[in-house]
Amino acid sequence: MTMPYYVAPEQVMKDRAEYAQKGIARGRSLVAVTYDGGILVVAENPSRTLHKISEIYDRVAFAGVGKYNEFDQLRVAGIRHADTKGYAYSREDVDARSLANVYAQYLGQVFTHEMKPLEVEILVAELGRTERDNRLYHISYDGTVVDEQRTSVLGGEAETIAGRLGQSYVDGWALAEALHGCVACLAGPERVLGANDLEVAALSSGNGRRTFRRLEGEELTALLGA
Repeated sequence: MTMPYYVAPEQVMKDRAEYAQKGIARGRSLVAVTYDGGILVVAENPSRTLHKISEIYDRVAFAGVGKYNEFDQLRVAGIRHADTKGYAYSREDVDARSLANVYAQYLGQVFTHEMKPLEVEILVAELGRTERDNRLYHISYDGTVVDEQRTSVLGGEAETIAGRLGQSYVDGWALAEALHGCVACLAGPERVLGANDLEVAALSSGNGRRTFRRLEGEELTALLGA
């Protein structure tokens, strides 16, 4: 009987991590920041129908980078989880932390036990009742969860973009200022990104019970020109 080749567990984990990282790096990046009216999420995405940013629940948003069909499945699963929990208990019991834990457990399980890891990074954002209660949970392909403060960057060139964002971020900036800052960080010094290149959404404290809204069309063009 032929014996299977032995591969050290450390090498298996390293190979899976490299595979996932390469898949994620091929995609365009995404930036989330807090501003004076809530949380703004900006992604480089020229598609008008394949969204990277979506609503999960009243005060919770989802964003993903990497392989679209994989993070879209996670988005749908998150909506079902939130709806079930809100129906069984109350709407106030649905929060980003519990949802991030569910995602982390699933991604970690796939990374550890399946042949192919998911080529995704996701963000779960929650608009708090006060600015101090805003939450940004960055979940990696291996299930690692990072509770980030004020800013988060996902996708290819994340370190470079995060460096730019760290230099330009202003605590309490207005919506237009936050949008300009995010777009400049995504574009870098050698490119220009217009409204047709972007997908933008916000969790806005002035938007009623369902705080999620997309910024598009004339509104987005006006904000970019402000």
